[in-house]
Amino acid sequence: MKSVQINISGMKCGGCVSTVENILKNFDGIEKVSVNLLTESAYFETNKTFQNMDQVLENLQKNGFPSKIYINDFSKKVNKVQLEKKKKWINEWKKLNFAIILLLFSGLGHLAEGGYLNLPILGNLFFHALLSTTALLFPGREILIKGFRSFLKNRPDMDSLVALGVTSAYLTSLLSLMFPSTGFPCFFNEPVMLLGFILIGRFLEERAKYHTGSSIGELLDLQPEMARIYLKGNKVKSVRVNSLKTGDEIQLLAGDRIPADCIVIEGNSSIDVSHITGESKAINVKAGEHLLNGSLNLNSTLRLKVTKVGDETSLAKLVSLIESVQNNKPPIQRIADQIAGKFTYLVLFMATSSFFFWWKYAKLIWPDLLIHNHHELITSSNHSLHNSLGSNAENFLSLAIQLSIAVLVIACPCALGLATPTVITVASGKAAKKGVLFKGGDKIEMASKINHIIFDKTGTLTKGEPFIIDYINSDDNLRLLKISASLESQSRHPIASALVKEAKKQNLNLLPIKRIHTESGRGISGDLESIDGVIDIGSIEWLSSKGVIIDRESKKKLETEEYKSYSVIGVSINCSLVGFILLGDLLREDSISSVQKLREDNYKLNILSGDRRESVVHLAQQLGSKEDELKWDLLPEMKLQIIQDLKKNNKVAMIGDGINDAPALAASNLGIAVGSGTQIAKANADVVLMGDQLSGLPYAFTLAKRTIRKIKQNIFWAFGYNLIAIPIAAGVLFPKYGILLTPSIAALLMATSSITVVINALSLD
Repeated sequence: MKSVQINISGMKCGGCVSTVENILKNFDGIEKVSVNLLTESAYFETNKTFQNMDQVLENLQKNGFPSKIYINDFSKKVNKVQLEKKKKWINEWKKLNFAIILLLFSGLGHLAEGGYLNLPILGNLFFHALLSTTALLFPGREILIKGFRSFLKNRPDMDSLVALGVTSAYLTSLLSLMFPSTGFPCFFNEPVMLLGFILIGRFLEERAKYHTGSSIGELLDLQPEMARIYLKGNKVKSVRVNSLKTGDEIQLLAGDRIPADCIVIEGNSSIDVSHITGESKAINVKAGEHLLNGSLNLNSTLRLKVTKVGDETSLAKLVSLIESVQNNKPPIQRIADQIAGKFTYLVLFMATSSFFFWWKYAKLIWPDLLIHNHHELITSSNHSLHNSLGSNAENFLSLAIQLSIAVLVIACPCALGLATPTVITVASGKAAKKGVLFKGGDKIEMASKINHIIFDKTGTLTKGEPFIIDYINSDDNLRLLKISASLESQSRHPIASALVKEAKKQNLNLLPIKRIHTESGRGISGDLESIDGVIDIGSIEWLSSKGVIIDRESKKKLETEEYKSYSVIGVSINCSLVGFILLGDLLREDSISSVQKLREDNYKLNILSGDRRESVVHLAQQLGSKEDELKWDLLPEMKLQIIQDLKKNNKVAMIGDGINDAPALAASNLGIAVGSGTQIAKANADVVLMGDQLSGLPYAFTLAKRTIRKIKQNIFWAFGYNLIAIPIAAGVLFPKYGILLTPSIAALLMATSSITVVINALSLD
């Protein structure tokens, strides 16, 4: 399957989301469709034989959703995003200004009619008819065209409801103007005010929505436009960053941001990586160290060699990962989208029902209602030339038309469509700033349900950078190191890295490997040139199982207080013991505080390790963990079985870093990889902790719970608003209290509903 992303214009509400999803799902070969209202994009997968992409785009275009395939070109994205944003804002701003001017004239007309302003033309009915016509033809034209197009294609959305409401009010007023005998009141001010409030609401909504996605903009701002490249003779020239190639050497001055992923060739400096990994402390770098794109050089000039450019850089992948968070909707959003998709049909039914009720049945129940009910209406106007809807209605047909229009306008599937994606986007942005990357909205929802957390030991709770402490039972320590480092030189295990690093430090020439075989979680076997016999390197238990004789005195020594906290590997040749190597590892600086915070938050905790009992127990004592929370001497398949057993009654999160942890990460309800771990661990994880910090872990779980709480609040508000507002707009309070909502106030409330949802999302902390 191939993943595809397309950018879609014209989506305004949850009904639009449902329509676009149905269009895409109707094509054979398209699966796993996910449409996002906030980012105006759709994600789906196609099989290898799918050849109808042009037809997909054409079909969306015909239904009022102009679309184009998203091209993930990071070098162009920085400028493109800013240009598109600027163009969109200018267009919205023009329409908003036009609508406000019309609103101003409409308001002045009210004053002129009431005698508060001596400008007769503003109180003229034909002037207001012209004003209303202008509002429909210019700022409201796009809404009307798209609304009726969707309605005629049997895919009504928010624009359809607004278009029906506006044109009904306009045509009713036009009939009253042309045929006064109908008895309909004129309310040309309503289409003007209605469109004005809707455009103001959408402008404020767009502005608020922009702030929800600001984290991506902040990351894009980390990409510098220019870089200083070395030419022949060490001359330096400024070039555009998108012209850099792998292997180029560049100069980085103090205060410059790193334009691509690089390796330090000369110099040393302090680097601020807080925007990339969430780590607040600057790191000190020297020759040979790798630097991430977007990091800030603080105090010294460096000479760097470019290793990755464009879409391959860490910054580009980080931006893409945050963008793709919307790919997987949380279940709670899928339900909201399904309801929003059917919601417009419900509103049309309610409006039609309201019309027939007030026209045919209300006069049977309240025959004197229009004669005796002269209560002041909400925002009502008693001016003779253009009344607010429902004010002084002379017959039930007039009242029925007016109230059905109010129902059409006040309904708001927009809030339903925005309820979840706004919060998910804000949450993923805030998490990224703390160095926590969720791989989808569904992962955030799962994180909120976790009650049992499992830690790997080496590389997760510890730094994963073992170092050699001592040698035991060895006649020649350097020979022991040379043999073990040579055979481990092709492994990515942290212990292998420690052995190779120490061998280089001792200037040892490693021996070529003739044959190698790895038993995950146990050890490694093989043959080396210049060494006769099969070499085995691994745990004491594994060596014993292969027939290596380990004397009782060595075992006893390794269990003493002095050595029990260290990891031990043994080396044998042809089942004859050569010696033991003791390796130490340091706890991460924030391991104790992070574990303590999770314990205070009432999570069940376990530590699973392939290391020996003494080492695991010593680590647990530092963390304050009990022995019954520990498991040691575990193989990868044993970790997997423990997690599968725990999942029967718990929601389990697994935190790991290595190749051995990949199956467990994939099997858990929520796999969390430490950013300094292996690529396979991060690929199998649902959440990645950037850098070397665990402090983001408690924050991630807390943020996930707050996120789901905000989503529930938004959905409750969106549903609650409609449950209350629609009956009021339908006139439920009119017979007893004389209270009605005019469409202009309905439009204002509708806009307020959407803005409230977005602002509530922005309040996430």
